[in-house]
Formats: sequence, C-alpha cells, structure tokens
Amino acid sequence: MMTRDKVEQAVHEVIGQILPGVTEIPGDKHLRELGADSVDRVEIILGVLDRLGVDEPMSSFSDLPNVGALVDFLWERAA
Repeated sequence: MMTRDKVEQAVHEVIGQILPGVTEIPGDKHLRELGADSVDRVEIILGVLDRLGVDEPMSSFSDLPNVGALVDFLWERAA
C-alpha cells in the first residue's frame, strides 16, 4: 500500500527534476507559484503518474488548488 509520504516524496522529486531551481515545495503553493509553466505542469503530472503507476486523465488535475491537494488526490488514486 502506498503511503501519503511516499506519494509526497514522488511529487517533490519530480518537481525537483522539472524545476531544478526550486528547493522548497510548500503544500499550500500552486505549481504556477513555484515557476512551472503549462508544459512544466503537464510534465510534472505525467512524471508523477508514471512513477506511482497511476492511470488518471489529465483533466482530473485542472481544479487542484495546490501541491498538497495534488498529493492528496494522487494518494487516493494510488491506494
């Protein structure tokens, strides 16, 4: 079973790969606020989905307000 910490770690690792200048990833920030443009955001989501082995349409992620919500959403899907 996937823990929330593992999901959060995967999200942080992928964000760090796509946005190498980002050292802090607060849960209350949107990916845009971390400097991710629309292509970066797609790459981050696809990277995390691949890493977690989760199959979810991209449209599911459009209303997530911040990184914490992204982690929670993915954790629900990975469980």
